[in-house]
Amino acid sequence: MSDASLSSGAAPHSGAKSLLVQDARTRKRNAAERRFKAYGMIAILIGLFFLVVLAVSIIRSGTPAFTQTVVDVEFTLTADQYAAAEGELFKTKAYEGLLIEQIRETLEAQGIDVAFDAGAIERLLGKPGGTLREYYRANEQSLGSPVSFQLAAASRVDGYLTGRVTREALQDTRFMQASDLDLVDALLEAGIITRAFNWTFITGADSGVDNPGGAGIGASVIGSFFMMLVVLILSLPIGVAASIYLEEFAPQNRFTDLIEVNISNLAAVPSIVFGILGLAVFIQFMHLPQSAPLVGGLVLTLMTLPTIIISTRASLKSVPPSIRDAALGVGASKMQAVFHHVLPLAMPGILTGTIIGLAQALGETAPLLLIGMVGFVARGYPDGVLAGFTEPNSAMPAQIYTWAARADASFYEKAWGGIIILLLFLLTMNIIAIILRRRFERRW
Repeated sequence: MSDASLSSGAAPHSGAKSLLVQDARTRKRNAAERRFKAYGMIAILIGLFFLVVLAVSIIRSGTPAFTQTVVDVEFTLTADQYAAAEGELFKTKAYEGLLIEQIRETLEAQGIDVAFDAGAIERLLGKPGGTLREYYRANEQSLGSPVSFQLAAASRVDGYLTGRVTREALQDTRFMQASDLDLVDALLEAGIITRAFNWTFITGADSGVDNPGGAGIGASVIGSFFMMLVVLILSLPIGVAASIYLEEFAPQNRFTDLIEVNISNLAAVPSIVFGILGLAVFIQFMHLPQSAPLVGGLVLTLMTLPTIIISTRASLKSVPPSIRDAALGVGASKMQAVFHHVLPLAMPGILTGTIIGLAQALGETAPLLLIGMVGFVARGYPDGVLAGFTEPNSAMPAQIYTWAARADASFYEKAWGGIIILLLFLLTMNIIAIILRRRFERRW
């Protein structure tokens, strides 16, 4: 009886399935997972493709701004020529005449015959006489000795050599004439025209609409630096203090709920609204200096505070409640638990959020345009630290916008070059955020 029961119970069930064989539902589920992974990889590849296209476009369009066409001339001025030039009524014209003779002699020595006058030299080189005069006034010991000068060529000369300007499309204007291109070809054949790194673009300031070759972004970089100092000094302590109070000490009532909702709403307000607010409050009501980095920093501080508060609260909230309970359990006060235990653990997230907020502020343009921080107001460096905050200046985004809005194609290249410098600043700030995060990161 028992043997029959055992033998019947040991018989395999006809409907049983092996775990080693996938059924139809399992195969369908695995196929869905593979498709989802493929979709994710495709999305990543598409994002990387557009990122590479963007990077290549920026680098290809902005690289010409870092180089310039220069006329490399070896010029010798004797003491008698210097005295005669200084005795002339129009000293700049006198030096230009001597330079023209030097260039003509150099071309004739190489067997190159081309006709040109002072007007052609001015259209190609601007006002080179002023450069020569300033040099020899400061270095009279160089009289009688050959001195090499690298004189920056006009932007249209640079465009002709790069293919942007052609003989067929060029029309005679006060900036360039078709006959001037014969002189450019002659100088190129003689090896006088060369390409050099454009330090003026790194260290200079906006030069006006008629001189794209002399335009630089250096003064705007200084303006952005002072503006970011104001944002950092104000937004970090105010944002962190407000976040600590709202997250750790504030009671849960309608008032705090209203504050939290308004902070979230302010984070979504368009930046131009903060520009209008800064114009009305800081300039028209408080009479702070217009176009100053101080006002720009105050406006960007208002815009950055919601981002810093939200990110800081998220960092504080990510600290486990057990850390707080353990500190309170050993006798620490509420403030000691927050500042000695919770805040150090949340510091990496706080620093990351602050850097992100600063990077967002660094790239804003609309608020700065409304308070007058446009490119042409920055024609030089500030005289000191205090002047850096209070004197009119520009910022990198406003300078880039100003260049992009001008008609000359050379300014368009300058705008792309400014974008490269702005991206380098943003990359540096993100690297600093990563380093600080690793430095202050603590595990629990």
